[in-house]
Amino acid sequence: MEHGSVTDTTASTFSIMEEDHTLANSARFVLNQDPRVAFCGYSIPHPADKKVNIRVQTTGDPAKDVLKDALQDLMVMCQHVRETLDNAVANHRATKAEQMGIDRK
Repeated sequence: MEHGSVTDTTASTFSIMEEDHTLANSARFVLNQDPRVAFCGYSIPHPADKKVNIRVQTTGDPAKDVLKDALQDLMVMCQHVRETLDNAVANHRATKAEQMGIDRK
């Protein structure tokens, strides 16, 4: 859910349900790398609530678009990490099998 001014689209607060510090801090990091972002921060209203509020203020672009771009960049980063991990695990298993003389196919 987006909370912000109808007339000023460059500053908004986004409430994301069923999320915690894991997504919020990662999104904040990616957003702060974007030169279009003037300010970004997040808060968790209450520890018992699974909800984060992410505040985005931009230098001119709509905050909604900047957040969407950042989350897409974060997805690409996560996919890269997953692929790298999967390849490393496969290589390790293959190396371990060779060392033990096991034929894996």
